[in-house]
Amino acid sequence: MVVWVNIFNMEAQYDPKKVEDKIYRLWEESGFFDPDNLPGLEGGKKRTRPYCIIMPPPNANEALHLGHALMTTLEDILIRYRRLRGDITLWLPGADHAGFETQVVFERKLEKQGKSRFQFDRETLYKMIWDYVQENKDVAQNQLKRLGASCDWSRSKFTLDPDIVKIVYQTFKKLYDDGLVYRGPRIINWCPKHQTGLSDLEVKYEDREDKLWYIKYPLVGEEGEFIEVATTRPETMLGDSAVAVNPEDERYKKLVGKKVLLPLMNREITIVADEAVEPEFGTGAVKVTPAHDATDFDIGRRHNLETISVVGQDDKMTAAAGAGYAGLKVAEARKKIVEDLQSQGFLIKEEPYRHSVGVCYKCGRVIEPMVSEQWFVKIKPLAERAIEAVNKGEVKFVSAKYEKIFQHWMGNIRDWNISRQIVWGIRIPVWYCRSEQGERRSAEAPRSGAKADKSLCFVISDAKPDKCPKCGATEFIAETDTFDTWFSSGQWPFATLQTTKAGDFEKFYPTAVMETGWDILFFWVARMMMMGFYATGKEPFEQVYMHGLIRDKDKQKMSKSKGNVVNPLAVVDENGADALRMALVFNAASDSDLPFGEDKVVAQKRFANKIWNAARFSLSNLEDFNPQGFKPKFTAADEEILKELDAAAQKITKDLDNFDFHEAAQSAYHFFWHSFCDKCIEDVKKRIKDSTDAEDKKTAQYVLWKVLMESLKLLHPFMPFITEEIYQQMPHRPKEALIAENWPE
Repeated sequence: MVVWVNIFNMEAQYDPKKVEDKIYRLWEESGFFDPDNLPGLEGGKKRTRPYCIIMPPPNANEALHLGHALMTTLEDILIRYRRLRGDITLWLPGADHAGFETQVVFERKLEKQGKSRFQFDRETLYKMIWDYVQENKDVAQNQLKRLGASCDWSRSKFTLDPDIVKIVYQTFKKLYDDGLVYRGPRIINWCPKHQTGLSDLEVKYEDREDKLWYIKYPLVGEEGEFIEVATTRPETMLGDSAVAVNPEDERYKKLVGKKVLLPLMNREITIVADEAVEPEFGTGAVKVTPAHDATDFDIGRRHNLETISVVGQDDKMTAAAGAGYAGLKVAEARKKIVEDLQSQGFLIKEEPYRHSVGVCYKCGRVIEPMVSEQWFVKIKPLAERAIEAVNKGEVKFVSAKYEKIFQHWMGNIRDWNISRQIVWGIRIPVWYCRSEQGERRSAEAPRSGAKADKSLCFVISDAKPDKCPKCGATEFIAETDTFDTWFSSGQWPFATLQTTKAGDFEKFYPTAVMETGWDILFFWVARMMMMGFYATGKEPFEQVYMHGLIRDKDKQKMSKSKGNVVNPLAVVDENGADALRMALVFNAASDSDLPFGEDKVVAQKRFANKIWNAARFSLSNLEDFNPQGFKPKFTAADEEILKELDAAAQKITKDLDNFDFHEAAQSAYHFFWHSFCDKCIEDVKKRIKDSTDAEDKKTAQYVLWKVLMESLKLLHPFMPFITEEIYQQMPHRPKEALIAENWPE
């Protein structure tokens, strides 16, 4: 019987709570998260290949969720693997001010107190949100540490750091000078609740049961004749500028160019032909309201139609809607308009209609398309360079599926509204000139429906200018809009590396890989590519790996309303970080969403105990062993296990190089459990106990030591805490910490 000698202070059961904080402190104190401090390799070799990942910065206002845990695990696996491979490895962390998202969270906090953001002036509200964020900013960082994130905290950045803001301003100025930024009236997505414009990507679409109304538009000068128009939004007809039909629609060819009388408004408008009209929708004839529909806005520009805004930003009808409707809420106006159409004989019928409706992705309110003066980026020139980069292989998507989606979206991209009517964020650095009479010009003019002010003069500057170089003005009004968060975070890879330590940008840019969830492919990944090429002339990253979304065990999306959200830190408290990490990655195939159940974590907790027990046995039998200078004489069984070890190392290396995380994790798992525990330990323990040949006993100890040591390295990227704890108790360990060891070659 083998005696388990507990001289290595290994308790009978593995207890993550006693290990994880201690081990993380050891890593931080070692300084090895900082690539500048990494030790050399064996044989005097130096680290020469830079390898950098920029962490997608979590929002500074909230705790981590399981998606963050998966992202952290996958990136930490890559970083630890590359560090062991001998690369100069930097994982740069940070936090995102998350403009709109954070302000929404803070507004909810105010609502619970019976308050509204509109009760506070700009400076007061900003300071309140700033203080709130500072209170919560370290929460995510501490949670990342608990998950084992081996990032260089000395280089951590915040999207509102002054040096980051300076770079964002420089990029905006360069875009403007190059004619790629403009201010003008265009159709935007307006959220009536939050009182701000949103980008196309921030609009969520829901299938809803509504009604389709069929309305008579009488032909001018032709008694009793009319064209029948179908619409889902009768309230916007008050702002109609035309009726449109498809030019190939035989039913209406003779009517193109004729005038109709707009019901309720007694205004003549023209019937136009436009290819954007779908003959299959309704009657094939549609109302054109350029101020309140994106397609109609484009039709209006093509046909030089008037833009009449009848819905205001306050969700009420404007004066342009007429005396009978001005001031009514949109829902009230719709009801009254339908009643009036019916009483005046214009309503033909109404019928149920199921269609897709755009809503705010945060509050669920129906989005109001409206024309507004905003700042836009001309996106197509930037998109073309990003598309070219993918076609040339300068940026490679690990998944062909996401590359195809990326190419399709980028090929159909529209100009990007980067203005947000919120307080929290980076203010757009524009100063509008006051005239000599002290007029505030259009800087404070109503946004909705405003035509571009050709005489508008402004200065782009991060500080208030002394004098306008164009008009000579010396008094200015600051722009109150802030940048869309994605405009600043789209510059994150180069902005961070240009503002950390000297030489970082030259050494680590372009970065190696961008790893993130597929749901922000367009929000962030595409924009980083466009902004990176534009600002630096180089790709921001060489590869893109997009992981799936975490779903519950029944493959349902996790949400608070469903009650199926899992707090990753609660799972860590119960089972340990290693068990959660291994459970997340064990089935993390690219292209696929991941069903998650805590039974998977429990299974990996059992595996952690298996590792602990195997190590405990091994170390108890290595008390008198010294591998230095020893030349083992291997048995056939020894050669077989070493061959299996080499094969496992090669496969795991290949899998990690190919981002096949689940394959790599499963290979490490199966080698340790079945090859090391079931075969190797069973063989060597007999020889250690029973062999009368001292050399054979020492060879058996060498094999035990060697295979355990290399197994710890192979498992370390996936389960760093337990492997480091065991490594710290290994006899004759080569390095100060496993984190700085060499990968099995």
